[in-house]
Parts: sequence; structure tokens; C-alpha cells
Amino acid sequence: MLILYDTPPPIMDKNWVIKSQGSDAEVLALSRSLGISGVLANLLVQRGIKTFDEARVFFRPELSHLHDPFLMKDMDRAVERILVSIKKDEPVMIYGDYDVDGTTAVALMYSFLKDHLTHLDYYIPDRYNEGYGVSKNGIDYADEKGYRLIIALDCGIKAVEKVDYARSKGIDFIICDHHQPGDELPDAVAVLDPKRTDCTYPYKELSGCGVGFKLVQALISKLDIPFDTITHLLDLVVVSIASDIVPITGENRVLAYYGLQRLTESPRTGLQAIKNIASFDNKEVTVEDIVFRIGPRLNAAGRMESGRTAVELLVSTDMDQAMTFSRNINTINSERRDVDSTITRQAVEMIMGDKKLQEQKSTVLYNPQWHKGVIGIVASRLMDHYYRPTVILTRSNGLATGSARSVNGFDLYQAIEACSDLLENFGGHKYAAGLTMKVSNIKTFSRRFEEYVRETISPDQLIPVVEIDTEVQLEEIDEKFVRVLNQFRPFGPENMAPVFLTENVSDNGNGRRVGSDGGHLRLQLVQEANPYKVFTGIAFQQGRKFDKIAHGKSFDICYSVEENEYRGRKNIQINIKDLKFD
Repeated sequence: MLILYDTPPPIMDKNWVIKSQGSDAEVLALSRSLGISGVLANLLVQRGIKTFDEARVFFRPELSHLHDPFLMKDMDRAVERILVSIKKDEPVMIYGDYDVDGTTAVALMYSFLKDHLTHLDYYIPDRYNEGYGVSKNGIDYADEKGYRLIIALDCGIKAVEKVDYARSKGIDFIICDHHQPGDELPDAVAVLDPKRTDCTYPYKELSGCGVGFKLVQALISKLDIPFDTITHLLDLVVVSIASDIVPITGENRVLAYYGLQRLTESPRTGLQAIKNIASFDNKEVTVEDIVFRIGPRLNAAGRMESGRTAVELLVSTDMDQAMTFSRNINTINSERRDVDSTITRQAVEMIMGDKKLQEQKSTVLYNPQWHKGVIGIVASRLMDHYYRPTVILTRSNGLATGSARSVNGFDLYQAIEACSDLLENFGGHKYAAGLTMKVSNIKTFSRRFEEYVRETISPDQLIPVVEIDTEVQLEEIDEKFVRVLNQFRPFGPENMAPVFLTENVSDNGNGRRVGSDGGHLRLQLVQEANPYKVFTGIAFQQGRKFDKIAHGKSFDICYSVEENEYRGRKNIQINIKDLKFD
């Protein structure tokens, strides 16, 4: 039996990389036209925003900025087919994946169509018995219940054989997906996917739920329904955008901006129940809140039991019922946390007990008892812990199945593809992948995967990177600076919270270690140029550096700027990502 214990992350240096800066002329022109500092203007130019009008659209998103849904290939065909179902009151089934994007997409489509169809149901495949995407079981269920149209959301773009199987049973398919298509598209009534090579839709990065919202937007235009009657669906859309880690740019920025407003002020019953159970206060909900507090609870249902539970919560209109669902999901999430924490500790112990594993450039671990639903989380934790390409495997249906995660800049998919002759199947992208193999192939796969990584990965890729937007002096950070910075929200992929560099700061003598084990720092930061302007800084996992700081040694910091509210008062706080001494 393994002895479980908490293990702190290894102490490793991080490479600080400063992003390319905007040209002096562009930054100066934008700074003058907007009346903001050069630092803030530079942040905009780095994000491709170079004119007053572009900045106005960025800072003031409007729902009128959303694109015409009929610009999406096959949208007219999808709408026409659904209108036929509405006119005939035909039985329709909504089908979606078991993750947050899939369950929110199903909840969105169901919430809209339930007012237009009498015979409507939804189906979420079982992660373990059916796996990802459209399943034969789901089609058989639809046939048995008499559904003649399936609307698939967040999946289906590669379900060529499954759609043919459905057609043989007289069932039509409409596919709403956002994943990369294969060489052949399914022979569905309509295939909505902005990433289709023949689709000229102006924005390519919608979530699966976002594609579903565009379909609803197209439907209301034909049903003469005002747009403001569907804005209540935007809380679901923003939960999908944040949880699926799609870029928060362009159309996604508009949807996320108004979705966060809805989620803060008047969320649907099910999401309010999650906020209640997660002890949200009355503050504005952020993308970070979704990523760390709402999304994991919804995801836990599909990981540990059934994604249908998440949909039942999201479509509920009765608060007592929703709270029951929410408490159940919260319990499932707690179990998920316990399971992935236990497995992570077991995995760390496996590495600590094997010198060869410690010296490798990659991690490949297998335990047939590990829970399939959390191995992706464990792979991410192990990758963060040791910062190297990681594959975590368990046994399912007689095969070794696993999840893989990669470090910045290293193409994990190519590494797995180089071992494809050992695999039953695999899929994914540069930084995350899934794979299945015979148990007898694990040892050979581990050796060849390590050989490939060792031969192709660069030393720099094995060092964590902190990307810095720009350098700033502490005295430049004032209330106006923070007020403008807050208008960059919502933050997310391709618009991350800016990270600043400030050199030669010191603690004024009031800093201290904090946390139960003194592992974190709470500092009072000053610069020599203005020693009376003091900023509170919090530095997680940096407690070991306190002795040098306490002796007055100056240091450099990279950090994000936040507003901290306590008892109704707001103050500027610096969240230190890393610090280095000269």
C-alpha cells in the first residue's frame, strides 16, 4: 500500500520572456488619442489594437457587434430543418458531449426549443461506456424513442460513420461543432462549424455552446422573436467560453462580456444554485471564478457519474430542485478532488521512488486502478510539478487509456504520433492529447516516448516561462491606471491579464511569511525613487526567499495588478508571479 503525503513542487528557476513591444510611433499616437499612459497604450498595440475606433470596440463591446449567423456555412439549411420540426411538432433529440462546453450547449438549445416543441429530449453519452462524441448507443436510443432529428452540439464533426448509421434509420442530423474537421464531413442535413475550410464565417474561435447560440440567433430571426429574449442564454455561453479555454477575442469577447454581466446580476436558476453552494459573494463574477469554481463542479458530473446531471441542473427552473442538484454535484466534485489529489500524490511517490524516472525528460505512468475520469487533471498537475511532457495511463475496457499534457513550445501530438504503431487510437493537439494502447505496449511506449522527447526537446523548453507584457515603475500604477486596466477584462486566452516587470524593489520592513506553513509572502513593496508609495504584494510559494528580502536585499518582480476589496474598501494589490535577486 502506498504511503500518501503532500510534496511541494520542486524549486526551479523560471525564464522571464518579455513580449515584443509596440512601435514607439503607434504607442504614442494611441496614448494621445485615448488620453492614457504609454504603458497602457502599448498593451493595446500588443493586442493588435492600434486606432481609436479599434480601442472603442475593444473597451465597449456591444451585442450589435455580433456577426450575422447566416454567414456561417449551412446555417440556412439547419434553420429550415428545425422550422420543419417545429411546424410538424416532430420529436427532436439534443445530443452533447459530457464536458462543460457540451452540457452548457445542450442546456442552451433545450432551454430555447422547449417553448417550440412538445416532444424534446436530450442525451449525454457515458464517458466510460460510450466515450467522446456521437455514439451508436445514442442513435439507437433516439430511434427507439421515435426521434427523427438529432441536433449534436460540441461534437459530431468527425462522426461520418455514425451519421450514416443514423440516416439508415431515417434520423436526420444537424451538427454544431467547433473542433477541427477531418478530410470528410458527415453527410448531415447541416454541418455548422466555423473551422470548415469552406466556411467564410468571420470568427473561427467560437465554443461549441457559442455555435449553438448562433443557431438560436438565426432561428429567432425567422420566428420574428426579438433578440433580447435570448440574452438570458448568455450566462451559459460565457461558462462554456471560460471552461473550454477558447480565445476571448472578437465575438467571444462580446459574448463573454455580456454573459458575465448576466452571471453576476441575474443568472439562471441552476447557475445561481452553483453560486450559492460555492459561497459566491455579491462581487462581479470573473472568468477566473468560472474556471476555478463553476466549471469544475459542472465537469465533475461527467467525470465521476453522468453529464446528464449537469444538464438537469442547468435547465432547472425550480430553486429547491436546483439546490438539490447543486449539492449533489458539489459532493461529486469533492469526491473528484479527493480522487485526483490521491492519484497525484501516488504518481509523485512513484517518481520519487525511482531514480531513473526522476532523471527522464518525460513522465509516463500507469496504474490500472486509477480513475479514468481524472487522469487528465493528474497529467496537468504532474506536468506543472515536474515541468516535462507527461502521460498518465489507467486501464479501461481491457486497454490502457490515458491523457497527455505538454510544456510550452513542445509538440506533444508529434511525439505521440511518432509512437502511433503502438497505439490503438489517439487524438488531440500540441499541448493536450488522449491515447489508447494495449497494456503489453506500455513499457515500449514509455521507452520510445522518452527517446523522442529527449532527442527533440530543447533545454529551455524544460524551464517554466513567465511571459511579461512590459516594464513599468511602481509610481506609474495609480487609480486611473487600474481603472483603465480593468476595462481590458474579461481576461482569457489571447487577452491574458497583463504581466508587468519592475526592477529594484524592496520590502519596507513590514513583509512577512504567511500561510499555515509560511510558504507564501505578504510584502510591502517600495522603489527607491518614491519610498513613500507602498504597494501590498502577495507571492505564493515564495516563502523560502524571505530571509534575503528581510535583510533589505533589492529584487526584481514580475506580477499582475489586482484590486483587492476588504470591508467595502478597495486597494491596489500586486500578485507576484516570480521574483529574482540581482
